[in-house]
Formats: sequence, C-alpha cells, structure tokens
Amino acid sequence: MLSPESLKKIDREIAKYPDGKQQSAVMAALRIAQDEKGWLAPETIEFVAGYLGMAPIAAHEVATFYNMYNLQPVGKYKITICTNLPCTLMGVEPTVEHLKRKLGIGFGETTPDGKFTLKEGECMGSCGDGPVALVNNVRLCARLTPDEADRILAGLE
Repeated sequence: MLSPESLKKIDREIAKYPDGKQQSAVMAALRIAQDEKGWLAPETIEFVAGYLGMAPIAAHEVATFYNMYNLQPVGKYKITICTNLPCTLMGVEPTVEHLKRKLGIGFGETTPDGKFTLKEGECMGSCGDGPVALVNNVRLCARLTPDEADRILAGLE
C-alpha cells in the first residue's frame, strides 16, 4: 500500500518511541502516507493503522481531527485560511470573499484545473499576525489582505 521508502520513514518515526508504543507515531505516519499518496483515502488510513498495530477507527479519529490531513484529493496548492475569532476580528472575511471570487470556488472545493484548494482552518497559533493562512501545511502567510492574497497566488503560479 505504501512504498518501501515511505515505510522506512515510518519505521524511523516508530523508533522514536518505546517498544510497544508505536501507535504514538500515528500523526507522522499519516503525514508520510499523505506525502506519498497526495491524500488519505480510507484504505490508506486503515493500512497505516494496521502497520502501527492500532484500530483503524483510532487512526481515522486522528486524520479527521486535524485539518492538515486531506481526506479527499486536493489541488497542487492547498490554502487553509483561519476563520477563528481572532482572525475574524482582524478582518479575514474580505480576503476570504476575494479569494472565493478570484478562484471561483468555495471552502472545501478545488479549482477545475486542479491547482488550488481552499480550506477553512482552525487556529494556527499566530493570532497576533492575523489574519493568517497556511499554504500546503507549510508556509504561514500573515496579515492577509486581498492584495497580499493576490501576491501569494501570483507566486504560486
């Protein structure tokens, strides 16, 4: 189900925990599986759970709790925008509307060309820099405005 390279990466994560505690590597294992597959299909989550010796529902609970995991295919660039209270109070809504209009999609949707997916996210821990967005779970974009969003999109194209 996963390549030998991905399994080696998961094994390195498992080795960080005491014997019998391999389930503690579930978050890293899911990330590694997602990096290889692009998203986490139910059978991928089940495979990871089996590899770690845990119940599939337990791995599924982790995958559905955190918004960094993709439970359906996403575009090349996943843009997750924080819409929690601090970012809302700092004016995220005009930027959200601008991005929806510009990309022609809503939250949870992907552009027809498969390039962009727009997601609504939970707090990203950078409330003082709000509004914030995360690109591909890696790049934090702070003080988001419609103009700044345009600059970010231009840099991704």
